[in-house]
Amino acid sequence: MIEAENLGMRFGSFLAVDGASFRVEKGEVAGLLGPNGAGKSSTMRILTTFLAPSSGTARVAGFSIENDPIEVRRRIGYLPENPPLYLDMETAEYLEFVGRSRGLGGDALRRRLAWASRRCGLEPVFRTPIRFLSKGFRQRTGLAQALIHDPEVVILDEPTSGLDPHQIHEIRALVAELAENKTVILSTHILQEAEAMAGRVIIISQGRITGQGTREELRRQAGRGGRVEFAVQAARGDSEEAIGKLPGVEECRFQGEGEGVCRYLLAGGDEAEIVFRAGGLAREKGWRVAKLAALPFTLEETFLALTAGEKIAQKGETAA
Repeated sequence: MIEAENLGMRFGSFLAVDGASFRVEKGEVAGLLGPNGAGKSSTMRILTTFLAPSSGTARVAGFSIENDPIEVRRRIGYLPENPPLYLDMETAEYLEFVGRSRGLGGDALRRRLAWASRRCGLEPVFRTPIRFLSKGFRQRTGLAQALIHDPEVVILDEPTSGLDPHQIHEIRALVAELAENKTVILSTHILQEAEAMAGRVIIISQGRITGQGTREELRRQAGRGGRVEFAVQAARGDSEEAIGKLPGVEECRFQGEGEGVCRYLLAGGDEAEIVFRAGGLAREKGWRVAKLAALPFTLEETFLALTAGEKIAQKGETAA
């Protein structure tokens, strides 16, 4: 597992990482999500012992990054933002070199080479010099070198960068497979990737952890209540006034009208309570309900609130 406690990284007067604390368990995929320049890569370089922290500490697979850096390195697989490739080597030659550097040999090395080639989709270019590979195949080769020795902890910095949609789908499946018995942390600034691959998200902004947890936990940390789309067949003036007075509803916004149906976006506390009260009001007034549904906040909206302090726009689009 990974345990980080008050990690700090300063470059001169610039504080790249500021008191970052988090934990990633075995069998878990955690996404380190943040804008460009937020401190994601610096955090990963600290965890992989490429950088010594200015303050704080961390343990990876049970070993201290400061007191036992060699043991940490033995147990991790690391894909940096720019994969460390030797362009004059063939793909197979490079992965064999990395495997031997990791202490593999004989049948064990052959088995891992075959696995990495198959699972990372490198079979078509296994005997091709790396300098002739596309960006996507170079990224896959970098991922293969991170996994060649079957590490306990996998640390991936932007693992789907440069990949096409089919390749991204394959990497997502591979990450899910790895999580069955490994600890995985991956960084990205692409919300869809964090949502697709990570069971838990750690949001970092300007070097600080501003939120971490599941999507629902992040929403609560961002101070977001619920919201509901409510469409009824009723006169706008009467319905808007009545709906706006519902207990727990902090905002009632008219969304549109068609065929005598008025659409509203209600925002406030718990979605279930809003749905219950709106439905009760409709029965009391004798309105025909065209739609009554909770609309959870998207990860994008939560992310904006936690990274920029911006008020989430109550636009009423259906969440993904």
